[in-house]
Amino acid sequence: MFKTVLIANRGEIALRVARTCRELGIRTVVAHSTADRDSVPVRYADQAIQIGPAPSRHSYNNAAAIVAAAQLTGADAVHPGYGFLSEDPYFAEICQAEGLTFIGPSAEVISLLGDKMRARRFVSGLGLPVLPGSDPAVDDAAELARTAERIGYPVIIKASAGGGGRGMTIVEDPRDFPRAYAETRRTAQALFGDSRVYVEKYLETARHIEVQILADGHGNALYLGARDCSVQRRRQKLIEESPAPSVSPEDVDRVGLLAAKVAREAGYVGAGTFEFVVDEQDRFYFLEVNSRIQVEHPVTEMVTGVDLVREQLTVAAGGRLTLRQEDLVPRGAAIECRINAEDPDRGFLPTPGTIEEFVAPGGPFVRVDTHAAPGARITADYDSLLAKIIVWAPDREQAIARMDRALGELVVGSREVRTTAGFLREVLAHPLFRDAKHATSLVDQMCAD
Repeated sequence: MFKTVLIANRGEIALRVARTCRELGIRTVVAHSTADRDSVPVRYADQAIQIGPAPSRHSYNNAAAIVAAAQLTGADAVHPGYGFLSEDPYFAEICQAEGLTFIGPSAEVISLLGDKMRARRFVSGLGLPVLPGSDPAVDDAAELARTAERIGYPVIIKASAGGGGRGMTIVEDPRDFPRAYAETRRTAQALFGDSRVYVEKYLETARHIEVQILADGHGNALYLGARDCSVQRRRQKLIEESPAPSVSPEDVDRVGLLAAKVAREAGYVGAGTFEFVVDEQDRFYFLEVNSRIQVEHPVTEMVTGVDLVREQLTVAAGGRLTLRQEDLVPRGAAIECRINAEDPDRGFLPTPGTIEEFVAPGGPFVRVDTHAAPGARITADYDSLLAKIIVWAPDREQAIARMDRALGELVVGSREVRTTAGFLREVLAHPLFRDAKHATSLVDQMCAD
């Protein structure tokens, strides 16, 4: 096992990783920007090291600064968390070249599965269904327009190097295709340095289902059930739950085994997530692979009893998975709500500021992953995630009631900061959500009413 892990991230995920490291007897170093010098993860870690100013391109996305910080502090591994450099193959390659273990799959595997066009071809060859769309080798406006006509509108134009809901454009009318194609290419180039795009059928009414996998370096891979992440706003998830209530265990088993097979064939090592859209006929279609730990991983931990970060560390250090597929049967129901520093009454506008009072909910089977505390400064330099509230209960109905109670107990006192907690309670109370008949369009419907 590692002696020292440098955590190249911030906020709740930095604290989350540091806690498991402490349980394993691993020394932690948190790399932080000037804006986070007084943050909770910095205070919790065994050591902290400043890597640059607030803008992430000069700190959390600065690979050279992070590698230098790891070498200066004697770290033998780097945990990237999520976001920032967590799915950057060049960062993984640099770590390896400098003698540091990157806690995640290899640069080659990240490149294969992170490139949506390559991933689409790879997974479909191993049996995972993909949405009707364009040939991955083709990126030509006229040819893609003909593909769109063939598969039928609406379609979605996606950046091959995209992710996180960015670099995609929905096209409803064929007359809009040339403009959307050009705009998506420009956006892809600006965001990802890669202008390649492709076309897929767009499902207007769909659920977002994802499968958590774990794999080691000894040819073992398994899946840990499914999460429903259909409550989204502008493709940013707000509420996640496990098991996914709207799909059958048999379908989850079928797709999960295929995802584990893809991971084995790719030589995947670590935790990862296969994302799917599911149509009204319960047909799964592969979307993408997230080759990292995800924000919503706690709901899987709550229903399986598996510490996913611990497993990440174990397999990254060369260990074998000790879990067996037949033992991973979800127990009860877990729900996670993301508390963002945003104002729903002003179009979910971010609300940076200072937190003067913070009281986390408690009670049975309630978990709060957060970096918030009295005196904490929420800056506009980073995403607005303030806390994650996760609850577990024997069934979904009790979990919804427990989450509603927990959200009601949350106190975030501030003259500037507003949160999404009240809006999330409205979602929980919505008949479509309560009956598990909601789709990714639910929040848009609520905002339009």
